[in-house]
Amino acid sequence: MALFEGLKNKFGLRPQTEIKDIGSGPGAKCEKCGEVLMRIDFEANLHVCPFCDHHHTLGAADRVRMTLDYHTFTSIDDGLAAKDMLEFKGVESYVAKLEAARSKTAMLDAMAAGLGEIKGRRVAFGATDARFMAGSMGAVVGELFVRLAEAAIGERLPLVVFSGSGGGARMYEGLFSLMQMAKTSAALVKLDEAGLPFVSVCTQSTMGGVWASWAALGDVIIAEPKAQIGFTGPRVIKMTINAELPDGFQSSEFLLRHGQIDMIVHRSQMRDRLAGILEKLMG
Repeated sequence: MALFEGLKNKFGLRPQTEIKDIGSGPGAKCEKCGEVLMRIDFEANLHVCPFCDHHHTLGAADRVRMTLDYHTFTSIDDGLAAKDMLEFKGVESYVAKLEAARSKTAMLDAMAAGLGEIKGRRVAFGATDARFMAGSMGAVVGELFVRLAEAAIGERLPLVVFSGSGGGARMYEGLFSLMQMAKTSAALVKLDEAGLPFVSVCTQSTMGGVWASWAALGDVIIAEPKAQIGFTGPRVIKMTINAELPDGFQSSEFLLRHGQIDMIVHRSQMRDRLAGILEKLMG
């Protein structure tokens, strides 16, 4: 557990140790197949069920820990925090939701963004955290993504971002959130003009405005197995068009067959595969 403590102390990120569907005691129950195993074994297996191979959702701190070289991550968030610009009214206020998400994750918003190394190669690295309002993209997430792209250009680094943003664009920020779709896409144009690669890694789940903007614009688009990826969820699409959807619709495997992503990579192989891709892209 020293790795977890190192992340918490150095970067203010709290690892995902409380996965709601598998409990928080010494035992862990797979949310997919229901098999029970020891939590220490579950964590050693990168939060992947050894029985059914289901890839459980990870927090941003765990993405940092599993992907980057030990203690090479340096945050660039500069204390950016979302504000209730619209004074959103609902069953629960936006301010209350933000406070709850910050308490749960020890993050100011849904993205961890910074510089680090993957097998000795420096990268600009980001990861959204599904525990923070479903990893949705508001003004802060959009700004952090742009700052990552700018840092990559300034230091001639590749950009690698993991998305797990089932919330898409954050409705509590209205047009301020939707603006981030254009803002992040424009940042990637500048990255491309600088001749630098963007590797987009889509995890469970990558939806809405995130998929409709930067997540789908990678020079290389990777997905974890059986991740749900798309703009609108299948239930809403089915209700809208009043038709049965194809088997596996919006899964990683479906998108790979239809040419929307480049590859599916198991979590246990992700770090090595990323290192290999960056070697080919950067030389």
